[in-house]
Amino acid sequence: MIKNDSFIPQRGDYEHLTVYQIAKCLYAITYYFANTFFQKGDRTIDQMVQAARSGKQNIAEASIDGNTSKEMELKLMNVARGSMHELKADYEDYLMNHRLEKWSRDDPRATKTRAYCIAHKDAEDYQKAIEQRSDETIANIAITMLYQYDVLMLRLIEAIKDRFLKEGGIKEEMYRARTEYRKNS
Repeated sequence: MIKNDSFIPQRGDYEHLTVYQIAKCLYAITYYFANTFFQKGDRTIDQMVQAARSGKQNIAEASIDGNTSKEMELKLMNVARGSMHELKADYEDYLMNHRLEKWSRDDPRATKTRAYCIAHKDAEDYQKAIEQRSDETIANIAITMLYQYDVLMLRLIEAIKDRFLKEGGIKEEMYRARTEYRKNS
């Protein structure tokens, strides 16, 4: 006898995804950065905070919606990715407009930041650490994390596509379950 829950597996453990954990850290960093280094009333504050929030929240929604729609899961993951690209552009604009340095990939500070970010996925770690950093340093930390986020998001999107090719979508799962049910009834 087939189990009723077998054709719609209830995935949604997005909180364990490294890309989601990075997104939470980016949201914390961005909230602090935007509210510290921009003047109250500047629209950029809301733009940056909402982009960071979207990059996080759309992963959560995609993980749940993906149980019944791979199309929606892929769309929402791409929305999350797009939001973070918008956020990266905002940080880069800030550095440019304030004549601050954007670290090159091989800058020792960038190398050190990458290593730290790989080892630390808790937003509280960043909330404490960034309070003692300059705007230039915080923006570069965020940009470094945004590159990591993008690499992981591309891998996640490819994994979702691969899972769809191997397992199919909800209609195929429902058809298999119904066929199995009839066979065993």
